[in-house]
Amino acid sequence: MGVSFDLFGTLVTADRPDDPATAVATELAKRDVAVPDDWSAAYAEPHVDAPEGAEVPLPAHVSRALASRDVDYEHNAARRAVVAAFDPTVETRPGALEAVAAARDRGPVAICSNCSVPELVGRTLVRSDFERDDFDAIVTSVGCGWRKPAPEIFELTADELGVATPDLVHVGDDPAADGGIESVGGTALLLEDLSLADVPPRLAALADRSGHD
Repeated sequence: MGVSFDLFGTLVTADRPDDPATAVATELAKRDVAVPDDWSAAYAEPHVDAPEGAEVPLPAHVSRALASRDVDYEHNAARRAVVAAFDPTVETRPGALEAVAAARDRGPVAICSNCSVPELVGRTLVRSDFERDDFDAIVTSVGCGWRKPAPEIFELTADELGVATPDLVHVGDDPAADGGIESVGGTALLLEDLSLADVPPRLAALADRSGHD
């Protein structure tokens, strides 16, 4: 049995900009990018025609938004501005360490996170109480190109852990996104129905039911 955990809102809380467009604009200006007067409108418009379920990396969106207003800029300014705009203060949620430790007692463990900002998951984990080797794999939507509940991100997570998708248990806080594991035959443990403290006994019960040690 493999277990994957959502990150934001499940294992950690991380502050995010109240107004992402303004936060990105501030960081763009620091990098001498001429921010359009109608930046809020440009930021809100779709600029990348992505397939359903695909992730659009936020730097790509910002780059296209600037290009739509004929703004020239240094090649990597959009990426650096986005990374700086989303620089969180992180708190590990009560019960998170114990839930992950219980999962490790049952088999391999992964992070499976929706995140359109490069580097954010890594920086979040560094600022949390977790160690990098607490997880056997880290799968992000910005890294793999698919957002939960797309089946592809769960299939990749299972593959990274070396388990079949029906043997993957996913723990998360968003029924619409994290519940997508059920579309590939896996099991969802949703924090709207239980707390992190409930996860260890639920994992033990699932392992006993499936015949895993």
